[in-house]
Amino acid sequence: MVRDVYRYTYLLPYFYTNQYIKMRNIYALLLGIAFLITQPLMGQSDSNSSLFLELQAMDSLLFEVGFNGCRLDEIKDLVQEDMLFYHDKNGIQDKATFLDNVSKYICSNAEMKPIRKIVAESLVVFPLYNNGVLYGAIQQGEHLFYIKEGKKALRHTNTAKFTHTWLLEEDKWRLQQVLSYDHQEP
Repeated sequence: MVRDVYRYTYLLPYFYTNQYIKMRNIYALLLGIAFLITQPLMGQSDSNSSLFLELQAMDSLLFEVGFNGCRLDEIKDLVQEDMLFYHDKNGIQDKATFLDNVSKYICSNAEMKPIRKIVAESLVVFPLYNNGVLYGAIQQGEHLFYIKEGKKALRHTNTAKFTHTWLLEEDKWRLQQVLSYDHQEP
């Protein structure tokens, strides 16, 4: 057993030679170049792509119509039945709880109405494929939250990050999972 530990010790000087170090550096350089070349092919969708624009519209529908406009009947079909919402301050919610909480806490008082605005340049979309077929996407970004008090100017209350998982079913995008995190007061 002890003999096995020392079996390959004759190779140790090789790992410290200039030739080995040069080869390791060349390999690392080639790997880095390959990563840079393939990253655009596998990475996020271009902000002018149809996927990016479709999910940007879905985000707008979810938040402008649902959250800001309080027209919850119009967004119920956007959210899958088994949707889960993970919030770093308010725990985990299923679809029913999520819609109920939006109704109770976001839409119940027009005099102290929370408003959400996306930081447009922060929005990114990553496609999800199964054997070359698009089945979903991950959408990430940052958003700002405000309180609208009557006729007063909007008051900034919070900044947070979000990650949404959207699934494409029967040519319709449905929200499967939401992560809302890193809430920071200004």
